[in-house]
Amino acid sequence: MTTAPGQDSSAADPSQPVSVGQHRGVTDGCVVTLHLWGVPGRSLPRALGHMATDRMALRRTPGLLFAKSLGTGRGDTFGIRDADLGRWGLLTVWEQEACAAAFEHGTVVTSWRRFADEEWAARLQPLSARGRWSRQEPFGRPRPRAWDGPVAALTRARLVLRRAGRFWRAVPPVSADLHRAPGLWLALGIGEAPVGLQGTFSVWQSSSALNAFAYQRAPHAAVMTRTVRERWYAEEFFARFALVSAHGTINGVDPMALARAATHSG
Repeated sequence: MTTAPGQDSSAADPSQPVSVGQHRGVTDGCVVTLHLWGVPGRSLPRALGHMATDRMALRRTPGLLFAKSLGTGRGDTFGIRDADLGRWGLLTVWEQEACAAAFEHGTVVTSWRRFADEEWAARLQPLSARGRWSRQEPFGRPRPRAWDGPVAALTRARLVLRRAGRFWRAVPPVSADLHRAPGLWLALGIGEAPVGLQGTFSVWQSSSALNAFAYQRAPHAAVMTRTVRERWYAEEFFARFALVSAHGTINGVDPMALARAATHSG
């Protein structure tokens, strides 16, 4: 398995969840998990089947408040050509920790593990949220709180179709600049449908690194201005999370290797 530069070889077993931040008041509210599974080409039909059938199993899951099965992509243009048919995700929101822990050994997750050749999973707690997702506020309205550690950001939008062309043309410069941004550890596109319902998930070294990209880098700031002025979205949602723990790999690399190295060196 390939590891990221700077990984501490004495770190804990990477197959186990690794704490990557210090709690400062992040003790209440819902628990959020994100699973990403890498799937070999021969198992694509099984992945597509799960995208359709997991909903029924999820409805019967105790303590589950919200769930979205997700496709993924590079996020370069958010068009069909961006789609990554080898990676699929599941975002879940739980009323308590015990329910989230039980889900890790439940039918849905274990079924994906039978044919996936790779998994990355993160445990998150909301720090802020704005807007609606499928007319819901899935993470509630978190109270402001501090978090000394890596953060994750999630965006989701439902495009106004007649303005979608402007959005797609505006994405490539922002995507290119994103991957050059200091402090970025992970970024990918996410979506509930090939076109029209899309978003991003990213992990950052710190809140300051995320803020610097969101508000200080010219390509993203320009698109934010156009989004408001030209009303690209029929529905939009933004959330920020404390990255409490993570384990696994994406494309053979542990994205949290730098986090573990920083934790053990500190």
